[in-house]
Amino acid sequence: MKKHSFSTASPASLGVSPAGLQTFLEEIDRRHLGVHGFVLLRRGITIAEGWWKPYRAELPHQLFSLSKSFTSTAIGFAVQEGLLRLDDRVVSFFPEKLPCRPCENMEKMQIRHLLTMSTGHSVEPDIFHPGKLAAEFLRSYVDLEPGSQFLYNTAATYMLSAILQKRTGETLTRYLTPRLFRPLGIPVPQWDSDPDGVNLGGFGLNLDTRSIARFGQFLLQKGCWNGRQLLNPEWIEEATSFQVENFGEKDWGQGYGYQFWRCVPEGVYRGDGACGQYCVVCPRQEMVLAVNSGSNDMQAILDLF
Repeated sequence: MKKHSFSTASPASLGVSPAGLQTFLEEIDRRHLGVHGFVLLRRGITIAEGWWKPYRAELPHQLFSLSKSFTSTAIGFAVQEGLLRLDDRVVSFFPEKLPCRPCENMEKMQIRHLLTMSTGHSVEPDIFHPGKLAAEFLRSYVDLEPGSQFLYNTAATYMLSAILQKRTGETLTRYLTPRLFRPLGIPVPQWDSDPDGVNLGGFGLNLDTRSIARFGQFLLQKGCWNGRQLLNPEWIEEATSFQVENFGEKDWGQGYGYQFWRCVPEGVYRGDGACGQYCVVCPRQEMVLAVNSGSNDMQAILDLF
């Protein structure tokens, strides 16, 4: 597969302070933030990139929960193709896995509630152990009205993957390959699966840093790539906008979209994963930052940027 290569230019030529960028890098090292690699784009041009040994540009990296933003994008393609609707009920996809009668709020749960992590659970269901993951989720008790509040819920993202595979007959990886990975020049990635062959959705995706940057540029361009509108801009606008209130600190308390986080600077949003895996999109500044890390201070990386 031919990879898409961004052109390169100096930061100053695109209005970015070289001194500011130098400070960013020096502070990463001084604070021992554990960054493994980064790519910084402006207007679709690489103005800085680098990797810390033993990490390399071509090395795929575990994305942890940054995987969730790719799962959301797969749902966007399925909605665009008329395969799914946001108000489809979760239980409707798995009649054979249902307990005799699911709880009332489980019956009300829709795809939109999975996307916004507002399923109605006050405790995340513990489904990630040997067994039938979707059946475990459907047996879980939903004590609150779906849509009423945010609760970070990786099990909900798994259900998005399971629903997509049930409807299309394809894993997330296979479904996204002709729609996203191949057009963007991203090598077909490894995505960990459950015993039934369902990609885990909420984690388990492995990509190199430049591929994350391509994904961010695709989002910045509202789904357009090389003159082709791959995914409709209305979906990306909706997916990355404020959909539900959350109550974290700083960049974890600015609201949540469809598996995307809102950031403190107005208009900025991101996908992120544990230990500092980032795809940060800054529409007003026409910038994308992709980061892979093994950091114990994720907020510090965002603060420095």
